[in-house]
Amino acid sequence: MPITTTYLNEVRPEVHLSKMLNPLLDASIAQLLHNQPDTLLKLVAQHGSPLNLVWPHAFTLNTRALQSVLEQHEVQHAIFYGAKANKSQCLLGAAKASGIGVDVSSLYEMQAALRAGVPADQLCATGPAKTEDFHRQLVQAGALICVDSLEEFDHLKTLLEASSEAIKARVLLRYRPNNCAASRFGMGAADLLVCLHSLTGLRAFFDFEGFHFHLGGYGFESRAQAFREVADFVDVARKMGLTPTMIDIGGGLPIRYIEPHAYDRFIHNDNTPSHYYNQSVPKSYYPYGSNLTASQWLNSFLESAFSPRQSIAQYLKANHITLALEPGRSLVDQAAISVFRVTRSKKLADNKTVLFVEGSSFSACETWFASEYLVDPILISAASTSPTPMQAYIAGHSCLDDDVITQRLINFSVSPKAGDLLIYANTAGYQMDLLENEFHRHPLPRRMVATCCTHGNYAFSPDY
Repeated sequence: MPITTTYLNEVRPEVHLSKMLNPLLDASIAQLLHNQPDTLLKLVAQHGSPLNLVWPHAFTLNTRALQSVLEQHEVQHAIFYGAKANKSQCLLGAAKASGIGVDVSSLYEMQAALRAGVPADQLCATGPAKTEDFHRQLVQAGALICVDSLEEFDHLKTLLEASSEAIKARVLLRYRPNNCAASRFGMGAADLLVCLHSLTGLRAFFDFEGFHFHLGGYGFESRAQAFREVADFVDVARKMGLTPTMIDIGGGLPIRYIEPHAYDRFIHNDNTPSHYYNQSVPKSYYPYGSNLTASQWLNSFLESAFSPRQSIAQYLKANHITLALEPGRSLVDQAAISVFRVTRSKKLADNKTVLFVEGSSFSACETWFASEYLVDPILISAASTSPTPMQAYIAGHSCLDDDVITQRLINFSVSPKAGDLLIYANTAGYQMDLLENEFHRHPLPRRMVATCCTHGNYAFSPDY
């Protein structure tokens, strides 16, 4: 049944929820959607479609949740927000307000973090292709640099030796775990040892702080194994007279978009070719119905065995090692929704229906990775409508046949009409702006920051 709100004027928006992959919603976002859907219609009328609404309070809640786990285990820690997850400046501001650092992968992310007020010594620079200018500014700022290769180490050494200033680079060495032998990122054991030997004679140029690794996937077990491998190099480095004090395990903490039981039911019972307009089931997905939240994942990692008699948390405490994390998606969980306005529907020759929206899949980009966003959109009808069901997939407004936002055939309880809104929840993590562009010369989607003023009311301002 639709959730309705009564208004004095003639427009009576209705909110229609999915019956299959219904998104989990932050309480504040749910309150706005269900109690004030007219606000969204007004915002889109004013600022265009698609429109991204960013909620920095969610970032704060997520940060506190991870910090709570780390504090319960009494582990020294450093959290660096993975800025690549989202381009919102207000989320960098939320990182600053939360007292955490920022993981930057480009000079431009670094500059944005500094504009947000993040202290330079709380920046951690990752990525294998740092330019000379990026290196120089990182060194001058006193940021932490993850060195990806022997070549990058030599490049940084040359830059420091040529500098007229007596300045050092703070560095971590990026390790390539054994189960990632084919990866182009990080260094294997032999190269890592070469760097360690070099560092013993370059104390005038480098402050060596420890090790870093980053894995794909979302399992805590693989991180625990990589951690155990890295710890061997901590011992080697200390025997050389070096003083590593940090192990950075990167990101990859999972988040939960929908209830696990709903996700499992879909994957096992409904994820068939007939549920896709092109009759093609993607081969892989993000684990949208994760059994673990980010906090539970972190707790499981810290409780993992380092040795038969010692957990990872106990190892960190006994060896005075700081655990560093670079969460991106898990810190922006529930921090944005993306609003698309419907333009029209169209019956196709194969008896399917396509629903066109103002906006493109560049602003909801999972389909570009040969996958699918397994979270159903929420429909807001601009006016009361008769309950005529519609099954449709959702396409963007470009002339590209691949501009498909949702490949699945969505079962709407009422037929969306021109002017209605489709709300995609939880799009802050790599979804809303990773591929955004001005194709067809459409302007980039606007971002608005939601700020709570009085109970149940929000002010929206531009996010620059």
